[in-house]
Amino acid sequence: MQEKYPQVIINLKAYSEGFGSSAHYIARATETVSEETGVVIGIAPGYMDIHPISMHFKIPVYAQHIDPVPPGAYTGHIVAEAVKSAGACGTLINHSEKRLTLADISGAVDAAKKTALQTVVCTNNISTSAAAAVFSPDFIAIEPPELIGTGISVATADPEIIEDSVNAVKEINSKIKVLAGAGISTGECVKRALELGADGVLLASGVVKAKNPQDVLFDLVSKI
Repeated sequence: MQEKYPQVIINLKAYSEGFGSSAHYIARATETVSEETGVVIGIAPGYMDIHPISMHFKIPVYAQHIDPVPPGAYTGHIVAEAVKSAGACGTLINHSEKRLTLADISGAVDAAKKTALQTVVCTNNISTSAAAAVFSPDFIAIEPPELIGTGISVATADPEIIEDSVNAVKEINSKIKVLAGAGISTGECVKRALELGADGVLLASGVVKAKNPQDVLFDLVSKI
């Protein structure tokens, strides 16, 4: 994994505010904030926007998912080689809105590693975080699904899950970076997550649905 890893990853999901020209608007804001603050910020757009965003902006671009299959007769599947070719540097795996079995998580991580893609495995609790750590992804993002999109930060609503997940993951593999997600929306949320041991944050609606994503991003990184 590159020495300077992203401390913030923005998942654009499939929000109407997060594709096409709107995705470029968010990417431009992301690049501006990253350049002015020195904080590495990644973005996970929809598949159709991976290539244009990677061509127009100097920010890390992640796919939102890959399937644990090689190139071949797999109609409708998303293969690691395809997102790498499109310009992605990494991929989310097992997001709460795209759950996989442990076997498929393992397969997806392996497929990504063979293609030199960074891996961000999303988990929903401490035991799943520990299980995912065995696969040695680059990142594990702990996101209690009941808090996703609520605006209620996991760092304040359930701080123990961050601390305990960090401890569980680091005990298995100290090189894995742990991101905190769900309800992260302000610089104070980010600061608290880092104080609890997280290496960064994963968020979506707080930026994607904001009237001024650039202002939100400046606030998010202000206390890093």
